[in-house]
Amino acid sequence: MAHAPGPAASSPSEFWEERYTTHRRESGQVWSGEVNAAVAREVEGLTPDTALDLGCGEGGDALWLGAHGWTVTAVDISSTALGVARTRAEQLELDDRIDWIRADLASWNPTVEYDLVTAAFLHSPVELARETILRRAAAAVAPGGTLLVVGHGAFPPGSDHEHDADAPPLPTPDEVLDALELPDGWVVETRAMVDRRATGRDGAEATLTDAVVRVRRA
Repeated sequence: MAHAPGPAASSPSEFWEERYTTHRRESGQVWSGEVNAAVAREVEGLTPDTALDLGCGEGGDALWLGAHGWTVTAVDISSTALGVARTRAEQLELDDRIDWIRADLASWNPTVEYDLVTAAFLHSPVELARETILRRAAAAVAPGGTLLVVGHGAFPPGSDHEHDADAPPLPTPDEVLDALELPDGWVVETRAMVDRRATGRDGAEATLTDAVVRVRRA
């Protein structure tokens, strides 16, 4: 889902820096700091080893992975978000398990393979080469490893796009799989639209739908 940068941000980097600076809660964070439910559910049965978290934001997933025995490389475009993540890692004594990297995923390439590669809610209202990034993510999965892609299956209530007739549709699990262009030798383990309950910033509860794809490189 790619859009041209709006007038308030001349680049994706500037957009996300502004968002992580101005949208903080009283906690000092934009997000809850908790692991995404689909990530916890889909990863729980895997044997911990090396993991790559793409678009890690403030580190909720990476911190959970580190606490569950994974050695994590976590990448995000926002230095502000990574600053929050590093501080939490130190507080939780997980800083030796996670390598935080500031990079634009549009141009950043993994140089090694990982046993788990995750990309959770890799959506953006500004320019994002999502399909290219996800194909690179698949190429970074080690033999026997797992790629997990979690996205919005429907626009969240109250989002800018919820009632926008011109907003591009969100990709379904089947469309994510087609876009990955996986060669032979991959096994589809999860391809589903999954509902979950969530609490918004205003305290209101809502049902959200996630598009979940988990594939294993044989």
